[in-house]
Amino acid sequence: MQVVSVDLAYVDYRDFGMAVLEGGTSGARYELLPFANNSAQTPTPQRAAEIIIDVCKNVGACVVVLDGPQGWKSPSNGYAQSRLCERYVNAPAKTGLPGSAKPANYLRFIEFAIQVFDAFQARGWERYDPAAWRPDKRCVIESLPLRAWRSLGLPCLPAKKRATPNNIRECLDRLINLGVIADGGPPTHDQLQALIAGLGGLGVSDNASKYEALGAKPFVLGDVWREGYIVSPTR
Repeated sequence: MQVVSVDLAYVDYRDFGMAVLEGGTSGARYELLPFANNSAQTPTPQRAAEIIIDVCKNVGACVVVLDGPQGWKSPSNGYAQSRLCERYVNAPAKTGLPGSAKPANYLRFIEFAIQVFDAFQARGWERYDPAAWRPDKRCVIESLPLRAWRSLGLPCLPAKKRATPNNIRECLDRLINLGVIADGGPPTHDQLQALIAGLGGLGVSDNASKYEALGAKPFVLGDVWREGYIVSPTR
């Protein structure tokens, strides 16, 4: 079964990363795709969801992995400004109550990501819930590439502005040497982040045990979605 994984952005489609993954005996096979043909147009959540769903139709995928928050924090989760999943994975940025984020400059990305999840939900793709998921069910999974590197016990890919081509190649080689992906084409920074995050979704779609889902069941309160799980690959 194939999985479509996307590293989201909100300013420029050229900052998105997309990878299609499929399980293999020597590690996951993957295909790297440009997003929106690397259009310079300003992204919209609805258009981003449509592009990803079209790819899913072409490859026969019913699982999508998105790097970005799927909902706001629950007011009763016990934390001042964080969802449970972000606490569990020690995320560097926190999603607060609607309209609130820490650090504050993360807010625009949070709003965009949640709206992408909402656009999927409106088209029949539900937010992932381990208790309700079935192999024939279309779902959208939240990821955090930083957690994915950590959960595999690997050095994290440096931030995009600091990462060199050698850094990207070294991190790709570590995944290959670990046996979790097969050797393939060289990714961009964004595509590599989508690739490692997608391994968690592949574990879900293959009904394997090589993933973790940390957080709380997504639910609606005050007409907005709250909480949710972050899924990461494990050894």
